[in-house]
Amino acid sequence: MADLDRVREALRASMTAWATLEVRGDQARVTPAPDPDSLAALLDRVDPTWGIGWGCDSMTPPVVRARLTVLGVQREGLAQAHSLADAKLAALADAGRLFGVGSSTEGQWVEYDAEDGANTSDLDVEAEEGAVSMTGAVPLPPEPPRDPQMEKARRHIEDLMEQLKAAGKGGAAARVVLRGYGETVDESRAIYKELQGILKG
Repeated sequence: MADLDRVREALRASMTAWATLEVRGDQARVTPAPDPDSLAALLDRVDPTWGIGWGCDSMTPPVVRARLTVLGVQREGLAQAHSLADAKLAALADAGRLFGVGSSTEGQWVEYDAEDGANTSDLDVEAEEGAVSMTGAVPLPPEPPRDPQMEKARRHIEDLMEQLKAAGKGGAAARVVLRGYGETVDESRAIYKELQGILKG
């Protein structure tokens, strides 16, 4: 497994990008992600035959799959983000997590400008120092009131999506939730049942 350690080192060293997962007004939720160019250069040294495949499961909201194959080991990340480019970065980060690099934190809130994007300058400095702390983050903005039943349904679907990803069925599951998790509790239940079918199938 020493070779996989080299893969993890390459992933860790390339974690210099930030994916914007969500934007609320003048704030954005960001998460660290591998820089694709940097990762490519590093993986070339580990395995000249490494490869990556991309799949776009949804444009609105952007949902992307990243299938990373290194040293014969394949991991598929799945992510939804603010833009298609951000979803690609987040999916790559998700694939990295399956190799054991990165964390499954919900990300950090930072200031956001429509022209300049998310302000990760404070976070970049902290990342270079070896650990990303919460210093550069700003408090979570208020959310619009939500229906508790819909929130519960969404959590159930998200939990099931995690199980499906772990079972290698993330791609099939992503196609079911292309349009979201349903606008009503009944729609959410129907989506949940369909996902359960994929898990059992």
